[in-house]
Amino acid sequence: MQTSNGSSESRQWNTVDTATVLLGHHHLRFGIDYRRLHSILTPPNNDAEAVFESPESVLTNSADLLYIVKRDNATPSFNETGVFIQDEWKATPDLTLSLGLRWEVNPSPNSPPYTLLGNLNVPSSLILAPRGTPLWKTTWYNFAPRLGASWLVHDAARWETVVRAGGGVFFDTDNELATQGYGGVGFTAMNYLFGVALPAVSSDFNFAPSLTPPYTSSSIYAFPAHLQLPYALEWNAALQQALGAKQALTISYVASNGRRLLQQQELNLSDLTANFGTIYYLKNGVTSNYQSLQASFQRTLRNGIQVLAAYTWGHSLDFGSNSFALPLTRGNSDFDVRNTASAGLTWDLPFIHDHTPVQALISHWSLDGRLMARTAFPVTLQGNLLTDQGSGSTYFGNVNYDPSKPLYLYGSQFPGGRAINGGPLAENPAITTAGGSSAGNAPRNFMRGFNATQVNLALHREIPLHEAFRLQLRAEAFNMLNHPNFGYVDPNLNDQTFGQATQSLSQSLGTVSALYQQGGARSLQIALKILF
Repeated sequence: MQTSNGSSESRQWNTVDTATVLLGHHHLRFGIDYRRLHSILTPPNNDAEAVFESPESVLTNSADLLYIVKRDNATPSFNETGVFIQDEWKATPDLTLSLGLRWEVNPSPNSPPYTLLGNLNVPSSLILAPRGTPLWKTTWYNFAPRLGASWLVHDAARWETVVRAGGGVFFDTDNELATQGYGGVGFTAMNYLFGVALPAVSSDFNFAPSLTPPYTSSSIYAFPAHLQLPYALEWNAALQQALGAKQALTISYVASNGRRLLQQQELNLSDLTANFGTIYYLKNGVTSNYQSLQASFQRTLRNGIQVLAAYTWGHSLDFGSNSFALPLTRGNSDFDVRNTASAGLTWDLPFIHDHTPVQALISHWSLDGRLMARTAFPVTLQGNLLTDQGSGSTYFGNVNYDPSKPLYLYGSQFPGGRAINGGPLAENPAITTAGGSSAGNAPRNFMRGFNATQVNLALHREIPLHEAFRLQLRAEAFNMLNHPNFGYVDPNLNDQTFGQATQSLSQSLGTVSALYQQGGARSLQIALKILF
């Protein structure tokens, strides 16, 4: 049982200004982009959660655990500034160069939360920093050069060939991690009660966030003094070939390397100092890599038909993703999808040239179709539940993999006809739990879930009513072929349903109504709109 209420408000101010100067073949642009983000965080003052571990606890109204959290309000604000210069240079009639440089300044938040002073390697030197101490020192050398080029290789009419290439540096911010401290010491206090009756009495809430040591009941978030902005190195190359007047084929290579990405280390210092317990240390260090080959075909509207089709092969690697068992192991990212294809078709149905009611009913209709298909996301397997001896936190460990046995089991008894070969019901498992606190030998994210395919179709017509008003009739079919798409796969090796799909794709995504979410059962919609 849990009860809480709270609110938050975010305000944003943007100031953007640019100036343009033409100098011969150079088109120069100068600009500034200033953004201020101000949040008003009003969490619930009293957040209580009661845990009943047995029916007897419920019947006797004796909560095995009553967990009460008190939080204070906070008003973090961020100031982000970018200054840029760009030159579009027509070097030759066939060659255009785009040269640019952007400078980013992103200091730590105003009204910062509490952090630490001292050396983490010498716990006895640590003290709580006074309120207002910056979380880190602002870096002033975040310069991001960028370069692009477009070359018209072949200029024969309707068979033009264009080669494009580009690359650059793109900085991110540290803002998201900076806000975590507003849930730590000075803003949050916790009280644990065991075997208590509900409702809780007023004395159970007689505590508040405190700045008096020891600080063992609240987390503290610490940063390096010279925390730097993470950035990505991005580059691409593309070949675009016209195929007549209305069609074009584009083949591209797109890549990105993440550098100085942020990581969070959880440290427990309770055995080394009396004043501090859990400390979260956030620093730069890990990397990521993405590479892809892309192909797209576009046919502009001709004879009433317009087509757009695209295919991408990609591979994304990083350190850890969201894996607690293998946080510094390089492997497939959680969102690594190797193959993605999509296609869209718009067809203006033929016009009926007769002056009968039939013309009014069946003319001026358009048919829209869309195909979406992709291969599966990885499944992060979970072994035994382990406890970190340093911090006391729990996490699921990795698993062992026997390559001499089949990875998957197939049969109609499994949702989607397939399950990962492991778990309590497997007779000859390829996936087993690792002994004790062993890291296991299974690579990270090497197992896959289910592919997804869906076709949507829409029929629509617009009827002019007046100069400024139009009536639109629209009928839509989502997942028209009613193709089953499976989503969440149970990753816990100790579950009876391990390795099996337990939800449809639409249930797993859960962002919009099931009627419109990708991966659900076939659904139909009829709409009548007035456009003006």
